[in-house]
Amino acid sequence: MPFDMAGRPFAGAVVAAAALMAAALVAAPAAAQTGEPIKIGYSMALTGGLAPNGKSALLAQKIWEEDVNAKGGLLGRPVKLVYYDDKSSPAEVPAIYTKLLDIDKVELLIGPYATAQIAPAMPIVIQRKKTFIGLLGLAVNSEFNYPNYFAMIPSGPDAKPAFTQGFFDTAMAQDQKPQTVAIVAADQEFSRNAADGARENAQKAKLKVVYDKTYPPSTNDFAPIVRAIQASNPDIVVVCSYPPDSVGLVRAVNEIGFKPKAIGGAMVGLQATAIKTQLGPLLNGWINYDFWLPVPKMDFPGVADLIKRYQAKAAGEGVDPLGYYMAPWGYAQLQVLQQAVEGTKSLDDAKIGDFIRANTFKTVVGDVKFGAKGEWAQSRVLQIQFQNIKGNDVAQFKDISTQVVITPTEYASGKVIYPYEKAK
Repeated sequence: MPFDMAGRPFAGAVVAAAALMAAALVAAPAAAQTGEPIKIGYSMALTGGLAPNGKSALLAQKIWEEDVNAKGGLLGRPVKLVYYDDKSSPAEVPAIYTKLLDIDKVELLIGPYATAQIAPAMPIVIQRKKTFIGLLGLAVNSEFNYPNYFAMIPSGPDAKPAFTQGFFDTAMAQDQKPQTVAIVAADQEFSRNAADGARENAQKAKLKVVYDKTYPPSTNDFAPIVRAIQASNPDIVVVCSYPPDSVGLVRAVNEIGFKPKAIGGAMVGLQATAIKTQLGPLLNGWINYDFWLPVPKMDFPGVADLIKRYQAKAAGEGVDPLGYYMAPWGYAQLQVLQQAVEGTKSLDDAKIGDFIRANTFKTVVGDVKFGAKGEWAQSRVLQIQFQNIKGNDVAQFKDISTQVVITPTEYASGKVIYPYEKAK
């Protein structure tokens, strides 16, 4: 800076310096806003058996990305979702998460969709000490006990039995109380966990288990399985299945004419609109879990707007046209991460994990508080019954009178039809 004879800076130099300082102060936040994006990495089932649900979740996550960037991003930076198709195959997951961290250099991770996909990512997450929010994974952390894992699924602290608790409670509340139960499950992570919980519930209800078997995930002929269950003559049947086998089992039960007092419980896939329209009236009477439906008691702040925007985009994206099952959860998964980053003003995984453990989050699926092993502090698994389905038109599934919430009581939208054959 130039000075005069007395060592004082020239007035013009003072003005110029002040202008430079002001420009720097103005430029700093502008540069941050347009800086490198915060990259959030994950895998998603975009092909294979889980793809109908995976693609639905992804559309909602893209809506979140748009919403956050429209409001200035996170920590003054835009956000970018970096994702790869895990092909609904657990074997694909470890390589994807390694690539995300080592090649893509993502700052944050979230979990993929489904128990079988989340579990194989856990060793990498634990080794790298990353905070990890899984999407609809059942009891994934029961073996790992990793403090910075969190489950975006409302199964609660006792996750395994929570999935079928409402199914058993409904059956045991009827005049024609069941005495016996059959349990059938796919030999995969989620369904084995759900079957473990069903056994606990059966024991508490003092029901005799007359059939308890798993089948290989590659099974495509379910008639022999259904006939074997029928031969054991159970009062109620708990089914723990993934989408392709859920369809096969519903068809086989109808074709054989098997009519226990109640059937269903833990079947992934029956929540997808494409599968509902495919099966149509074959679903009548089946009882199954769900996590959110547009019943008045679940009109949480922001969820109706999300569903409206999702449905406007769904046709162009070729995804589930209604989005009731996956969209709220995919969006809420990222809302939790967003609020933790904003709350800590940091991308530090340890700080984010501490914040998530300590706080309640406002999301489109309601208030979320995490408890032991990263599960929800309180369970909120729904059991719904398919009723009065006629034909295969999609519009009847937008009208949720065909999908009646029967438990928990505080969210119920109707009454169960029992026994099962009365709903046919």
